[in-house]
Amino acid sequence: MKILANDGIDPVGKKLLEDAGIEVDTNNIPQEELAEKLNAYDGITVRSATKVRKDLIDACPNLKIIGRGGVGMDNIDVEYAKSKGIAVENTPASSSLSVAELVFTHLFNGVRFVYDANRKMPLEGNTKFNALKKAYANGVELRGKTIGIIGFGRIGKETAKLALGLGMDVIAFDLFEIPKTLPLELSGGIKVDVPVKKVTMDELLAQSDFISLHIPFTEKPILGKEEFERVKTGVGIVNCSRGGTIDEEALIEALDSGKVSFAGLDVFDNEPTPRIAILQHPKVSLTPHIGASTNEAQERIGVELANLIIANLKN
Repeated sequence: MKILANDGIDPVGKKLLEDAGIEVDTNNIPQEELAEKLNAYDGITVRSATKVRKDLIDACPNLKIIGRGGVGMDNIDVEYAKSKGIAVENTPASSSLSVAELVFTHLFNGVRFVYDANRKMPLEGNTKFNALKKAYANGVELRGKTIGIIGFGRIGKETAKLALGLGMDVIAFDLFEIPKTLPLELSGGIKVDVPVKKVTMDELLAQSDFISLHIPFTEKPILGKEEFERVKTGVGIVNCSRGGTIDEEALIEALDSGKVSFAGLDVFDNEPTPRIAILQHPKVSLTPHIGASTNEAQERIGVELANLIIANLKN
């Protein structure tokens, strides 16, 4: 058995596969060459960069398994692959905490203007220190504020737990059922159940001081011009889910008007070439799609993916 880890795999996961007698190739094959070269492998693992669409699946009848290191599966034609008898696996739980922590990286960045201070301090900090100090003097605390979470799957729940631990109120919108409480572990191992309020989309837009998105790719943005008109003035927006879930042109308008105070973006419409207007906007905190990119998450993903592949190929 031979697996192509085209977007890489953690060394621990690679060793698990090799110990099970599976050869692992971590050399990246460019997307345009995969149709020809993937026939040398029994399976492929990907992150978000490599696409496994119908045409590639048809060109590689040898494939037995497709593994996705992460949550979203929008870069894989999942149902078509399954219809061809190919197993498709992902690792939805492994990166949840890392993504949730990045959400709060952007939130802390936003409420204390760190994203802008980091841009201006090297240029103006030596000559306009007091002016910058005054400009950033009206930060706010997260404690006591309301965070609205759109999409309450694994990552949404982890985000809610961090928010609850900070003393925030959590409201959530999802098309599926939402638990009334979440288990929260305090220092000393004390566990408590903390309430979560399920709301409609309209209620979430109107009540949230901050909004965090945790949904898969959608054909139509869930936050567009109409939605930004209904949010609380001064809301902060964070998107660590998928590009395309926010109308970026409408977001820029809302930032310019002050309707949205700041945005924290880890994902973009046009990856890997996000629009310049977003990258250079003074009210946007930026990261290059690194939600799951922690050492701990990558090891968990590698281990989980390896075990799923081993189980599938044995069967």
